[in-house]
Amino acid sequence: MADDEEEGGFGGLYEDGHWMWDESTEALIFISDLPPKPVEAIQIPIKAPTGTVEFRDDVDLIEQIRFRRRYQRKLKPGQADVITIQDVKDIAIYTAPVNILSPMLINMLHLPTTERFIRALVLCCQYYLQIADEMANRILELDTKVRTPQCEIVENEFRDNLSDLRLLVAKEYSTMLIGGNDTKKFHHMGPQKKRRSLSDKDARFFETLLRVCVQIVWLALGRKSFNQIELEVNRVFKSEIFNAVEHNLHTDYVAKMAKEERAVLLGHCVRRDKKLNTRSPLMNEVFCHREIDYRLMGLGVIKCLQPTPRLLYMMHAVAGPEEKLSELGIVLGIIGMPRSTFDTMLRPLPTASETGKSKASVSSQSYGSKSSTSSSMRKSQLVPQKLYPEIVLPRKESRIITFPSEFPDEPEVIRACSETQRRRWQNRLQRLLHPH
Repeated sequence: MADDEEEGGFGGLYEDGHWMWDESTEALIFISDLPPKPVEAIQIPIKAPTGTVEFRDDVDLIEQIRFRRRYQRKLKPGQADVITIQDVKDIAIYTAPVNILSPMLINMLHLPTTERFIRALVLCCQYYLQIADEMANRILELDTKVRTPQCEIVENEFRDNLSDLRLLVAKEYSTMLIGGNDTKKFHHMGPQKKRRSLSDKDARFFETLLRVCVQIVWLALGRKSFNQIELEVNRVFKSEIFNAVEHNLHTDYVAKMAKEERAVLLGHCVRRDKKLNTRSPLMNEVFCHREIDYRLMGLGVIKCLQPTPRLLYMMHAVAGPEEKLSELGIVLGIIGMPRSTFDTMLRPLPTASETGKSKASVSSQSYGSKSSTSSSMRKSQLVPQKLYPEIVLPRKESRIITFPSEFPDEPEVIRACSETQRRRWQNRLQRLLHPH
């Protein structure tokens, strides 16, 4: 197939080749007649994989054409053209340094459990950034406003929402750690857990997976707040003590938080143990002594009995089809938005209204400011529009959910990952590692 061919020069898209009908895709494909050449050798870095992992974000036009032609997800007949988590993964894999990629990592990224994990992480990070901004504004307002009992109620709701979203991440991560479900063959002691433990290899693998997931989250959230995302993800997975990103950046962002911010953003499941007994905040959420709806633990895997609007929102965000997210009012970064409004690398294209505003701003500046009103209008035009709306989670039910006499065990319909894309990335990796 064309997707498996080597890449030649770019004198033209359809030069020096021929067309052929492909039965599997039921479409014409272009076959190059040129001899194979070394592929993308320029992408192979000389930096050791143990250092800071740098993804490329300066992909030129030729490489974008190459990506769109060979690696971009192709639409199936009747399929809505919206951004999926697979699209974001594809960009992350394409721009990743080759020395961190492996067949095992690519296979792991194309598992339903890993996709639910990544989507839960996107949802959690987006809400964290949203609430962090809200709390920063609230702290600034304390100079002119007085805190009331209502402040506590609202902030407790923020705190509980963040805890529940961290729990969605934790349940999938726990499955990956114990080698459950479709992650069984990736366990460091083998599928039957009878081999000698490869704990060092496992630690390096999960470090790499976590770094790739941070990149995916950053791309899914419109390339905003990278340091904040990386710091928080490393904190919840490794705790403040073992947060290597914080040790490198020295931001002291947790220490600089006001008491009210810390209560909301860190939650009340934080445990202060001795260093050797430290458990990650993510695991603390699982074993936290708070009121937790047990149905959260099976969302997307086990059919939920009498789901509430809140559970349905989370379930669709983590495991539902991306083409229905916008229709259901569910926000997951740029996922579920029309792909036509973004370029090949998933950067938003300028809209007609934005172009008109920028031209109006330039022309008004050329004539000079005539009043404070026109000046304020120009400033408002320069304020960047939000790429996607804020998350509004449905509220919890007031009644306490009691455990049933028996837990449900009917499985949910699991959405499969793209086998076509997995094979494309495996083939590309083999060509990069063995170009001749």
